[in-house]
Formats: sequence, structure tokens, C-alpha cells
Amino acid sequence: MSVGILLVTHDGVGTSLLAAARTVLRVLTAPVDVLEVGWACDPQDLRHRANVLLRELDQGEGVLVLTDIFGATPANVVADLEHGRKLARVSGLNLPMLLRALTYCNDCGLEKLTEAAREGGRNGVISEA
Repeated sequence: MSVGILLVTHDGVGTSLLAAARTVLRVLTAPVDVLEVGWACDPQDLRHRANVLLRELDQGEGVLVLTDIFGATPANVVADLEHGRKLARVSGLNLPMLLRALTYCNDCGLEKLTEAAREGGRNGVISEA
């Protein structure tokens, strides 16, 4: 079993990052899906769709939810998801974070995967002079 991964992002972001990850990794061994938030979406409908996806992705190990911007609609929708479920959230989604999560989702539990994803995202941001 592995931890499921749900990307909750603004339109186009999650789909594009997942397509890039598929190109790099070739095969995805984790259950992963994307919920994209349009500019005129109904938050109630989004929460319902997110909960359906969480149930589909959770194979007993929980689900890691990755959002693009903390405090924006995708992250706010995630904050209101069903309680009582093994769920972790990380904001600031970038390709290094997603690749790290997809690489380690079968090797560790939800807590360690959350830390690995966060570190992957942080370490993927480099400043060059």
C-alpha cells in the first residue's frame, strides 16, 4: 500500500505538474489525482469533489494533499475537508516537491512523506547570482 496524493491547485497548475512528473518518472506507482479550482468555482462543489477524490485515493495509509498557494482558494477548500481521515497538507507545490512525493510515497508513512515532500519543495528552490 502507498499514501495517496491529491493535487488541489488553480486551473492548469496541477495537470501541468503531473504531466511533467509522468514524463520524468515514466511510471507512477502511487494513486494520484488532480482537482483544479477555476476562478468561478462553487466552494461547496469543490469540497464535495475533493472528498470524493480523497475516498478514492486513500488505500488505508492516508492522503497527502499538495496545494499551490497557502491562503488561496485551493488551500482553503482543503482546510475544510472531512475530519477523521488520515490527511496531511503541504502548500507551495512545485515540481521538485511533487517528484519527491511520488518517489517516496511507497517507502514511508504519511508523516515522513509529508516531510519528504516539504523538503523536496524547499530544496528545489535555488538562488544563483
